Amino acid sequence: MSDQPETPQMPAWTEFLRLSDSVLLAQCEVDRFRASGPGGQKRNKTDSAVRLRHRPTVLVAEAVESRSQHENRARALRRLRLEIALVARDVVEEGAALAEELAEALRVGKGRALSMGRRDVRYPPTVAALFDRIEAVGWQLSTAAEGLGISTSSLARFLETDPVVWRAAQERRQALGMTALRARG
Repeated sequence: MSDQPETPQMPAWTEFLRLSDSVLLAQCEVDRFRASGPGGQKRNKTDSAVRLRHRPTVLVAEAVESRSQHENRARALRRLRLEIALVARDVVEEGAALAEELAEALRVGKGRALSMGRRDVRYPPTVAALFDRIEAVGWQLSTAAEGLGISTSSLARFLETDPVVWRAAQERRQALGMTALRARG
């Protein structure tokens, strides 16, 4: 028995990312507040900014861009889904089938590349499944790419298309003491 305290395990992304917006939102504490930004004379007169605190994962996402609380809630929910995708992991056994979303992204890319738009509802689960695969091989992109049947540069390009995803990948590699990925573009 170890003297080290156990760190709580983050629940798998599959538990949350496949939930409907209403169910995921029900798991959140919702804060409405005033924030600077667009609005002219209406600025700081309405509580249109939204912050979501997801109770099961303790992750936080917020949106303040719009004067519409409804639009900000939708943006914050998309950001929360992506944050869950970047942080919560699911164990991938060697030889396991690809997650449905990741397999679809490879089909769209004709098997030579990953292709999925950031606004696609399948994007966060695709990123989560991809991070699971990369995590399973110790963040060696070449090994992960080989397992997916794509080139290492194709995998790096996919990660690089979204600054939030790129930063999360860089931070994970840094935490493992690995060198930073080089930007391709």
